[in-house]
Parts: sequence; C-alpha cells; structure tokens
Amino acid sequence: MKRAIFPGSFDPFTVGHYDIVKRGLELFDEIIIGIGRNSTKRETFPIREREEAIKKIFADEPRVKVAIYDCLTVDFAKEQEAQFILRGMRCIGDFEYERNMAEANKQMAGIETVILYTRPEYAHISSTLVRDLYAYGKDVSSYVPNTLR
Repeated sequence: MKRAIFPGSFDPFTVGHYDIVKRGLELFDEIIIGIGRNSTKRETFPIREREEAIKKIFADEPRVKVAIYDCLTVDFAKEQEAQFILRGMRCIGDFEYERNMAEANKQMAGIETVILYTRPEYAHISSTLVRDLYAYGKDVSSYVPNTLR
C-alpha cells in the first residue's frame, strides 16, 4: 500500500489544499492529513474544529484519514507507516524551501517527498488571507471547498 502524509499545512478553508489532496489520491492508496500542534502559531481555528472540518470535507473518501501530531514530520510519517510526504506549492518561490525540506526528509528518515503545484486558479489564495477575512466576518465561500459551502 502506498501511503502518504500531508503534514501540518492542510487548511480546510482553502481550495488549494483540498485540490492537492484530491490529486494526491491519484498517486497514493491512502493519505493521512496531519494537523501539527504548534504553540507559537496563531490559530484562527482550534485544532478540533480543523479536524472536524477536514473529516467533513472528505467524509465520502475512505482513503483520507486525519491525525493530530506534535512531533517532527518525519517521525509522524514513521508512526503512520507512510512511505511518502505529500507537499503542495503555490508558486515557484516556494520551490527552494520545498526542495530543501525534501532533501532533509530523505536524509533524516529515508522518506520521499512528492511536491504538487497548486492549480493556477487556486495559487493566489493564501490560507492566511482566507483566515483573516473569515475572522473579520467576510464571505469566503468562493475560497473554500464545495463540501463546506
């Protein structure tokens, strides 16, 4: 079974991340979306709310699981017996960072990283922007997956 994790970055309120996971299902038998705990990061949505939203989005897709973790991504991948880490990129400016992370994952744990570009129609939508608009009570329905509308 080809299993991948999509770590820490999945935001249920942006279509770009949803698109990456849906396209990842064409490559992998199972994807585990990891919600990383980070005490220093500003959380607009509490972890449990995020977890429930992700489960709702993928309710009809049994190959997608959700797990909360508070360790290194490579350790989380090992715990989940994943052979791959799935990552998404919004723009070419993300490439160097993602390449460096992929090399580190390979050296630290022997885990391959698969990087998919966000489709162009979703690339301009940043998680931070959507969360900020949502926090101010703005309509963000055009930015979220259809399953949350």
